[in-house]
Amino acid sequence: MNKKIIWLLVLLILLVGLGSYLLINQNLVKSFSEKSFEFVEKNISNKVNTPGPLRKEVDDEGSQLSVKGAIAETNRHRKEAGLPELEENTLLNIAAQKKVDDMFARQYFEHDSPTGEGAGDLVNGAGYEFIVVGENLALGNYKSDAVLVQAWMDSPGHRENILKSSYTEIGIAVARGTFEGRSTWLAVQHFAKPISACPDINEGLKAQIDSNNVKLDNLKLELESRKSELENKPTTREESEEYNRKVDEYNALVNEYNTLLENTKSLVASYNSQVQSFNECAKG
Repeated sequence: MNKKIIWLLVLLILLVGLGSYLLINQNLVKSFSEKSFEFVEKNISNKVNTPGPLRKEVDDEGSQLSVKGAIAETNRHRKEAGLPELEENTLLNIAAQKKVDDMFARQYFEHDSPTGEGAGDLVNGAGYEFIVVGENLALGNYKSDAVLVQAWMDSPGHRENILKSSYTEIGIAVARGTFEGRSTWLAVQHFAKPISACPDINEGLKAQIDSNNVKLDNLKLELESRKSELENKPTTREESEEYNRKVDEYNALVNEYNTLLENTKSLVASYNSQVQSFNECAKG
C-alpha cells in the first residue's frame, strides 16, 4: 500500500471522527436569566391633624350658626388665599354630626372621646377612606358663621387646617344644646383628602405578576432538573441524537422562561410606576 493511500485512509478516519464529534456537540445549552425585581410598597399616610379645641368664653347675643354658612365662609377664606374651594361631602357631614352629638351626650370637649375614638375613627366609621383628615372644634355662642370661621382663622392650628392645600373635601356640623349646664353651640369641621383623589393602582396587574412568578418558579425547577440530565455527555451516535433532542427541549424552555421573565419585568415596572404616582399623591 503506497503512502498516498495510507494518508487518504488517515484523513478519512479523522473526518469520520470529526463528524461524530460535531454530531454529538452540535447543540449548545442556553442559559436562563435570574429573576430579579422588587415591588414598590403602597404607602398611605392616614394623617390626622387636630389643633386644640377652640372655646369662646364670652357669648354673643343672637348667636345663629349653619352648615352651609360655615362652609361658605371657609371657602371664602381659601379663595382669598388663592386655594381651590373645598367640596362638601355627605359622609364627612355625617362624621362631624356624630362628633357633635357625642360631645353633647358625654359632656366632653376634646378631639378624642372618653373611650379613645378620634377624628380618623369617625371618618372611617362613616365609610370615608382618606389620605389625610383634619378636625376643627369650637364651643360657644358665636354671633354668626363668619365670626365662627374668623375665630378659627385667628388660631394658627385651626387656620392651618382651613388653608391646607392638600384637602379637597369638607364636612361640617353645628348644633345647639346643653353643655356644662348652659345652652351653647358646638361646631365641628372635618377636612379630608379621599383615597379616590389619587391615581388608581391596577390590582389586576399585580395579580398577573403573581401568576407569572408562580410559572417562572415552576419553569426554573424544571430547567434545573433538565440541565442536570445534560451533564452526562453522549459518547455514541445514538446517544448524541437523544442528547440533542433533550438540548432542543431545554433550550425551548429557556426561551419560554426568558420571554416570560422579560414580560414580567415590564409588568413590574408598570405596576411600580403606578404605586409611585399613588404614593406621591398620598403624602398628604
